[in-house]
Amino acid sequence: MRRRLLLLGLAPLLGACSVLGMRDTEEPPFVVISRLPSPLGDVEIRRYAPRLVAEMLVEGDEVSARSAAFRPLAAFIFGENDAAERIGMTAPVAQSGERIGMTAPVAQSGAEGSWRIGFFMPARYTRATLPRPRDPRIEIVTLPEVEVAVLRFSGLPSPEAVAAAQARLIAALAGSGWHPAGPGGAWFYDPPWTIPGLRRSEAWLPVSR
Repeated sequence: MRRRLLLLGLAPLLGACSVLGMRDTEEPPFVVISRLPSPLGDVEIRRYAPRLVAEMLVEGDEVSARSAAFRPLAAFIFGENDAAERIGMTAPVAQSGERIGMTAPVAQSGAEGSWRIGFFMPARYTRATLPRPRDPRIEIVTLPEVEVAVLRFSGLPSPEAVAAAQARLIAALAGSGWHPAGPGGAWFYDPPWTIPGLRRSEAWLPVSR
């Protein structure tokens, strides 16, 4: 009964989503340091302040990992936490490869592996005030301040599309004075039922000058 009520309760939580994408959804604030026009896709260099993220480590392929993590993470922000508090939906959903090495920071694919899937927490929370998840698989992590290169892409975020966007991002940085500083990942801003041409996804990579 409890699980049925929780699943019914997720409906209004996802009411902010539509075939046109997310509406009025909080995103982590950032400062745009630079813009790099490129025939491969325009790149933004952003600086993000420290942020809280609720994340899970999921085994499997890239797409199934997103699906497997979404429901427990959504349940957490809907009220499956020690305060029974509705935290609220945010964007984007973050995905990065746990086993991606420093020598190939953007080599994501559909192969089996481990993936970190995370929801960013609203800015009003600190580690002290954020309710704790009841699901022991969910970890609350403080991400440090970071400068990242970001390339936006649309369409269905298949493993091939994500890998292609990451490859374009790496190529667009060549000769710009910005260099990869570690493994990156992808951010997904819209639910799966959004019209593909209206979907907003971003490949990202930490960078340094």
